[in-house]
Amino acid sequence: MKAKDIREKTQDELEKDLLDLKSELFKLRFQHAASRLENPMELKNVKRSIARIKTVLKERELKGIRV
Repeated sequence: MKAKDIREKTQDELEKDLLDLKSELFKLRFQHAASRLENPMELKNVKRSIARIKTVLKERELKGIRV
């Protein structure tokens, strides 16, 4: 997920995406622990997407914007 796409979304959409990504990360970690994860790069990509969403949410919080 690109930062540009994230910034175009509303606050509610970002919060929903964040919850979805966190649950996906949990599932990926579980698969990784059980040695059934096909592509370990998925973990990295999900973590980065979570960080990007959190960054945009924090930016909006500091600016006082609720889009």
